[in-house]
Amino acid sequence: MLINQERWFTFKKTSVIAIMTAAMMMFSACGSPAPAKPDASGNTGSPAAGAEQSQSAGSAPSDVAGQLTFYTSQPEEDAAQLVQAFNEKYPDVKVETFRSGTEEVTAKIQAEKQAGSVQADVLLLADAVTFEGLKQQDLLLPYKSPEAEHIAAELVDPEGMYTGTKVIATVLAANTDKVTNLPTSWQALASAESKDGAIMPSPLYSGAAAYNIGVFSRTDGFGWDYLQVLKDNNMSVIKGNGAVLKAVASGEKSYGMVVDYMVVREKAKGSPIDLSYPSEGVPIITEPIGIMKGTDNEKAAQAFVDFVLSEEGQKLSVEIGYTPIREGVAPPEGLKGIADIKILSGDLNTLTQEREDDKKKFTELFGN
Repeated sequence: MLINQERWFTFKKTSVIAIMTAAMMMFSACGSPAPAKPDASGNTGSPAAGAEQSQSAGSAPSDVAGQLTFYTSQPEEDAAQLVQAFNEKYPDVKVETFRSGTEEVTAKIQAEKQAGSVQADVLLLADAVTFEGLKQQDLLLPYKSPEAEHIAAELVDPEGMYTGTKVIATVLAANTDKVTNLPTSWQALASAESKDGAIMPSPLYSGAAAYNIGVFSRTDGFGWDYLQVLKDNNMSVIKGNGAVLKAVASGEKSYGMVVDYMVVREKAKGSPIDLSYPSEGVPIITEPIGIMKGTDNEKAAQAFVDFVLSEEGQKLSVEIGYTPIREGVAPPEGLKGIADIKILSGDLNTLTQEREDDKKKFTELFGN
């Protein structure tokens, strides 16, 4: 406040003191803003309070951004849901997805490698054998996600090259309009009742099918002799698990060798199909996730891996219809958790080294 100097000296001493006191109180009031009223969430609206609240809300790091190329064998709709959920947390990352069968995805990677540059940043493919092959070619970047602490050690690569993301069992499916009693043994596919009426996916396209052939051909009581019996029983072979499901659900075939989650989904839609986990056990895959060594966006790739393995990501898997791999997250209705599954497995190194030979032998037996 400005006061005319000429008049100032005419004031009495008491007036001067009063004016100075009033001025000091006024300027003090102008320099100290009144406390802001809190909003409904308790935020006062001050910049500092807003910043603290934003940080405490667990928002995504601002440096996680840019382009991320994602190669996967997941069904297209499932991959889209995963990417959408990831983008809700990391909106500044633009994810480009390439989706096909595991064997075709790996063929694409090999072609890109030959051309001088693999385009993928992150892979989510059918089985550990696939990742072991890529690991041996030095194509993967090690990353030990903190979320992997909640996953059984045997389902995580000890060097951090890949980590399982879910549990998918290959089971026996049957069309309930054509089959009265669900079979409880894999031998049902070798019986006279199933002659001309069974179907399976091709290991030349499906990573799960390639894994299954490796396991069955090396398991006591099965072996290549069992596969020969299936051939003699006119077992049909088709490109992938989705085609197997369609054939059984439609009644074109009575029995199918197919991944479990697809059957549960189709049954929920009202289709006449059901599944059984045969008493001898079932092969399982874990759809591992890993980062490519040549990634151009390591931070975003790590964030993507962390999200998939997190409790949030695993609950999303359950919502989509998969059995989760993370401890403490229950499987969806109709599927067994890993603790309740009798597992058929094989030596990982042997399955990796002999996969191409297995596919060649399968082709010689069943044709292309």
